[in-house]
Amino acid sequence: MIYSKLRIQLLRNHIAAWNSQLSTKSKLQLGRFYSHQESLPHLPVPPLQQTLDKYLKTIRPLVNDAEFKKTQALVKELSGKNGLGEQLQAKLFERCKHKENWLSDWWLDHAYLKSRAPVVVSCSPSVSFPRYNFQGLEGQIEQAAKVIAAILDYKVDIDSETLPIEKLGGKPLCMDQYYKILSSCRIPGIDKDGVKSYARSWKPPQHITVIHKNNFFELSVYNSDGEPLSVQQLQIQLEKIVEMSTESGIPVGILTTLDRNTWGKVYAELTADEHNEKVINSIQRSIFALCLDQLSGKSTKNWRSSFALTCLHGGGSNSNTGNRWFDKTVQMVVDQDGGVGLVYEHSPAEGPPIAALLDHIYKYCQKSSEHCESSVSLPVPKSLVFNVSAKVSKAIDEACVAADSVCESVKLEVADFKDFGKEFVKSKKMSPDSFIQIALQLAYWRLHKQPPATYESASLRQFRLGRTDTIRSCSVSSQAFVEAMDEANVTNSEKAKLLREAVAAHRRYTNEAVSGQGIDRHLLGLRLAAIESGLPEPSFLKQDAYKRAMHFNLSTSQVPSQADLCMAFGPAVPDGYGVCYNPKADKVLIAVSTFVSNCDYNPVKYCEVLFKSLCDMRDLLVGESAKL
Repeated sequence: MIYSKLRIQLLRNHIAAWNSQLSTKSKLQLGRFYSHQESLPHLPVPPLQQTLDKYLKTIRPLVNDAEFKKTQALVKELSGKNGLGEQLQAKLFERCKHKENWLSDWWLDHAYLKSRAPVVVSCSPSVSFPRYNFQGLEGQIEQAAKVIAAILDYKVDIDSETLPIEKLGGKPLCMDQYYKILSSCRIPGIDKDGVKSYARSWKPPQHITVIHKNNFFELSVYNSDGEPLSVQQLQIQLEKIVEMSTESGIPVGILTTLDRNTWGKVYAELTADEHNEKVINSIQRSIFALCLDQLSGKSTKNWRSSFALTCLHGGGSNSNTGNRWFDKTVQMVVDQDGGVGLVYEHSPAEGPPIAALLDHIYKYCQKSSEHCESSVSLPVPKSLVFNVSAKVSKAIDEACVAADSVCESVKLEVADFKDFGKEFVKSKKMSPDSFIQIALQLAYWRLHKQPPATYESASLRQFRLGRTDTIRSCSVSSQAFVEAMDEANVTNSEKAKLLREAVAAHRRYTNEAVSGQGIDRHLLGLRLAAIESGLPEPSFLKQDAYKRAMHFNLSTSQVPSQADLCMAFGPAVPDGYGVCYNPKADKVLIAVSTFVSNCDYNPVKYCEVLFKSLCDMRDLLVGESAKL
């Protein structure tokens, strides 16, 4: 999207029409968001030699001497004067001249829309709230009404484009993703999906999708005067929906768990029916989806872990997986046992906009809602019933089997590390994120005795329409530390020195990555530039060493939030962990996932070793201080 002067003027012309549909509180104040976006710099194309040199450094711990030597030769070949590297670099510079962001379209396509894997577990993360004190249907409806009201309250700032502009190191960040999380949806296709946002359409949606017992409903959440329904009015409407869906419906929603090509074909079959097309259009356009879940009936020792999994995949065809529409960007989940959470489709946004939304929901729900009597007669929520052909019915049966397999394939542990938090690390003049990342390296080494290729998400939001690059946490410095940590012949003073060097190296790489000087997106750009222009791909990108570098045994992300929220997602590879963490002042909330198929990878065991690693690293720093 190009925020040109012409576009701004067109939007100014539409203010009156939009304002007529919004509450007084949410009247548009056009200009702040667009002027802010225009002031952001464009994502740079890093120097070629710089990227190649960094690539060699990042793969050094992951490959043997022979593989490294071969890679060095291929990299040197690419960087030769007037060679392929310079040609591809010139293609990127040319693309940069004509794009707001030379990377964002490519990244959206290749990271998300062209991926044919199911979005469930492999792509879409979940977030779980701390357990609330409510039980049963009545408590579920009351809490769900508060959640709806909270999102509508947050939506006021989205509609008025007055969300506080975030900054990093004093620099403003791109807020574009914040304006794409509501009223948006992924659209299945064959070979490539699409993603649509309806928030800025001529008539912005004024309804949400409610799913109860696999039954879908369209619920208008604004009164005729443009004001949102009160919490009490929302409760009344949700009670109507529950009364209208006493029986379980056909789990059409489970089709959204299929691999994307299969789902694309079934979607075409579904939407060939004009009635179904209207039903799906209502779901896609809705502000968000609310999933009123049934109790699973399964007992569990760790409620938080169990509920995080329920948010992630629904629990299976006999539980709540059919009570979803996984293509929807935001799906709020409320069960009957104190559970509130979310699962979100990743293509429109990264974690921070979702965390900000959930922080707002958490704070809002802590307030006691004022009772508001209304004499306005509320319309009956609209039931969205699909016409299910024999072909679609067969696809649903197959999707149930496939979804159950996916649900059974993953383990997840959510745990609180309570011995210390980010304030202790900061008191030692270290980055908490870098400290945790080195602990992740140490835990992996202690369990598997090999260095892990590690992905950590680096935000590129300093740049217009910026998404992410990769922080490669496994380095020569981190490997030197983890190997020395359990060696009896290395003194604690030497270990502390190596720890500080490893943390500092990670921090440097992080600073470079968020400044647009990472390597992974640049290498992707070189490969795609070659493909689009008919030039050969860089040969080292076809090498086993590169495949090893992209085989992320640790797929990690820091998603901080003010509340005790924790994001969770599946591992990137069969022999790996998916790790997300929320560092707090005096603790760290951590979610770890693994695949059941690999018995050497267990999330509970990894958490145990990780917690010991964090404490051992702390003890090194405490001992260091004691000697001063």
